[in-house]
Amino acid sequence: MTLTVRFAPSPTGLLHVGNARIALLNWLFAKAHGGYFVLRLDDTDRERSTPEYEAAIREDMRWLGLVWDRRISQSQRLERYAEAAERLKAADRLYPCYETPEELEAKRRRRLAAGKPPVYDRAALDLTPAQRRKLEAEGRAPHWRFRLEEGEVRWDDLVRGDCRYGAEHLSDPVLIRADGTPLYTLPSVVDDIDLEISHVIRGEDHVTNTAAQIQVFAALGAEPPQFAHLPLLTDAAGQGLSKRLGSLSLRDLRADGIDPMAVNSLLARLGSSDPIEPVARLKALIPGFDLGKYSRGTPKFDPAELAHLNARLLHGMSWDDARPRLAVLGLTGLDQGFWEAVRPNLETLAAARDWWHICREPVAPVIEDSEFTAQAAGLLPPEPWDAATWPAFAESVKQATGRKGKALFHPLRLALTGREAGPELKVLLPLIGRDRAAARLAGLVA
Repeated sequence: MTLTVRFAPSPTGLLHVGNARIALLNWLFAKAHGGYFVLRLDDTDRERSTPEYEAAIREDMRWLGLVWDRRISQSQRLERYAEAAERLKAADRLYPCYETPEELEAKRRRRLAAGKPPVYDRAALDLTPAQRRKLEAEGRAPHWRFRLEEGEVRWDDLVRGDCRYGAEHLSDPVLIRADGTPLYTLPSVVDDIDLEISHVIRGEDHVTNTAAQIQVFAALGAEPPQFAHLPLLTDAAGQGLSKRLGSLSLRDLRADGIDPMAVNSLLARLGSSDPIEPVARLKALIPGFDLGKYSRGTPKFDPAELAHLNARLLHGMSWDDARPRLAVLGLTGLDQGFWEAVRPNLETLAAARDWWHICREPVAPVIEDSEFTAQAAGLLPPEPWDAATWPAFAESVKQATGRKGKALFHPLRLALTGREAGPELKVLLPLIGRDRAAARLAGLVA
């Protein structure tokens, strides 16, 4: 069997960095082992799943570079889940229950008060056919639970190691809602069987689900995949992330000008023993990838760390890597000289647009001392200009005016760029050119 993994988001909200981490680690695991990466949209929740969120998931995945080898939607496989449910019913593993949510909550409280685990008491198994007919005549539609077999469920988790759960501590999971639609567990198992998923890499909030799912796999005559449960990502304050609340969404990070490889560079190493370093290309994260490097400690995502990593990524980015990124922003006509001039001062890639404007488009100069800047304009040397032009020009202005230090450089920078700070003028001045520089020093928009 070819190694195959899946990322299975529900289109009920925007992907956040916690979702992205699971997607990325699945993708890297697949590519490190020559396997396949499947995008599975868990969209059986008809009330909360929307086409808009589904489109946003695909957009975010492409932005990160996590191209899938296959994509399926659970809403298109309902007949397959119904078939599996009928098999479980025929095997006496799926049984109807008629309790209302309020009745189930009351049962849970009574068990807790009695010092018992809050698991379902299987009262529905004692109902006679006549009692079932009576309940249905009253308008109660059954939900269907999977009957767990007694004994211990064990698996060797790639992150958590040896995992064991006693079935007596688990409730029989509901697989079919009262309206006939399947809940998470049944479609997930059926899809993993049909797609020949070899490894399930997901958050540790699914650990308990795994114990029940392993029995569902067996009841359907299939071997379960290998499981790996990673600690859930939190924000810097240790709070959990939520798609519904829009916590640290990828869409917001993109709008803030964060490069996708800054996100990938951080998420790929967060919680592992590998150092976090900026990486410009996704494929560079594949060599050496190993789930065994990830600890069971809770990783925290700090936006300040991401911003710092984003800046480091840009500062070391080659022109070959920067050019396609700039083109996506609509910045064409730039050259390597411009990129190498401005990149040391960039916090986000979009800021390159501002410096392109300063170098190539009309700018209103800021004049502190018009007499001084006009005198400096008369000292501009003829072109061609290069990196040696600015030091020579500044020295000639110094000799002519007697100014030095901030009194010399600050008014010249303001007049030439309109900015208090930025890239070195020795690299900017040749990009601005003599005509613009002369006009700006004279106080003209140029």
